[in-house]
Amino acid sequence: MKAHVTKKTLSEGLGLLERVVPSRSSNPLLTSLKVEASEAGLTLSGTNLEIDLSCFVPAEVQEPKDFVVPAHLFAQIVRNLGGELVELELVGQELAVRSGGSDFKLQTGDTEAYPPLSFPSNADLSLNAEELARALGSVRYAASNEAFQAVFRGIKLEHHADTGLARVVASDGYRVAIRDFPVSGDGRNLIIPARSVDELIRVLKDGEARFTYGEGMLSVTTDRVRMNLKLLDGDFPDYERVIPKDIKLQVTLPATALKEAVNRVAVLADKNANNRVEFLVSEGQLRLAAEGDYGRAQDTLTVTQGGVEPAMSLAFNARHVLDALGPIEGEAELLFSGSTSPAIFRASGGGGYMAVMVTLRV
Repeated sequence: MKAHVTKKTLSEGLGLLERVVPSRSSNPLLTSLKVEASEAGLTLSGTNLEIDLSCFVPAEVQEPKDFVVPAHLFAQIVRNLGGELVELELVGQELAVRSGGSDFKLQTGDTEAYPPLSFPSNADLSLNAEELARALGSVRYAASNEAFQAVFRGIKLEHHADTGLARVVASDGYRVAIRDFPVSGDGRNLIIPARSVDELIRVLKDGEARFTYGEGMLSVTTDRVRMNLKLLDGDFPDYERVIPKDIKLQVTLPATALKEAVNRVAVLADKNANNRVEFLVSEGQLRLAAEGDYGRAQDTLTVTQGGVEPAMSLAFNARHVLDALGPIEGEAELLFSGSTSPAIFRASGGGGYMAVMVTLRV
């Protein structure tokens, strides 16, 4: 087998696999990737038993033959090559990697012993890949990283055929992030592990993301990449009940201005008291205040104020506020129902995104 491929396209493909394939494992084969050669190019595949990933790399190939190589070592060699065109040549159990004046010889593994990876050829549902990636990326921050929190470590994907919308939801018990986006067709509700979502976001570009549903598994196929994702089992909490309905005070202001002001005052926020930042709304102004061991800070912003309450004082975790504001562009709308009730942060004029956060004791 001999193949010629550009360093850029090969490195991009290996970069995706590197994030999935473990660098260490009790099963050494899991630290390798399989390369299937065809006349059209190379298909790189790997797994960590939670995610199976396959990526196609265009290449000129003669006498196609499959081989298995150490994933991270192969990627490191390719990244450090000096030339822009890479030559791969398989002779017996040895793979030669050449570019410019460099020539590496890499021992290959047993293709027969490599775990078989299969990807479906049919699709149950097609979604806009860019819309899906944007939606997942805008709520990912709210998913828990704590192992004991079970389904909170995942992102729920809901399909609402009656409205023509899909919804992604993430929560860690202190906040909820929601994003609606248009979709055609009827899909299943499922919970994808947040770490798998990270890899899914990286591979979703433009075009279509084709979903195939399996038993405890979701397969996602794009024009270049195929993925099998193990799903989380369990019931996602009823997040709807924490979304406040009785809004008493509404504030609108530029999202960027609020982010910058929170960042400023949070420098002095007490890190041992949930990075507490106080919000005081009154007479068309929002005053932000924080206090810690080394001093106190205050910042005042002019806002558009509405609602039945003339003033209100609340407190939030500064980090949570900045996370909630991240996906919002333009004007931000803050909806308050009380100093001890959850608050809503969303984009003014809609857009499908909403963050719900619990308040800290005033």
